[in-house]
Amino acid sequence: MQGSKYRTIVFYENYFTSFFAKLNEKTKDKIIWTFRLIEMQARVPVDVLKHMEGTNGLYEIRVQHGGDQFRIFCFFDEGKLVVLANGFQKKTQKTPRKEIERALKIKAAYEQSKKDSNPQ
Repeated sequence: MQGSKYRTIVFYENYFTSFFAKLNEKTKDKIIWTFRLIEMQARVPVDVLKHMEGTNGLYEIRVQHGGDQFRIFCFFDEGKLVVLANGFQKKTQKTPRKEIERALKIKAAYEQSKKDSNPQ
């Protein structure tokens, strides 16, 4: 994965980092590898980055490590910036609604903070 970046991943507040800190090293390595793939590939496979149906611009980064599945919600800002929201370990087939709602609240807070810092 050499060459220029197609996207840049950024953290908003500490939602993702507090989740990440609790993970073991091998899981962290897999997540970092996945982030690099998202940054460096022109076309990211849908099994890695998927739009959440029924949401306005919320995406799910999918990481599988061993028998465990992890999900990290994110959204785009100006097309090239991937803003990370919350992450969690997936334990059921269906993504928990409360995690989606939390990610949407984080996205709304991020968008509001941008408006507040860039008054027109």
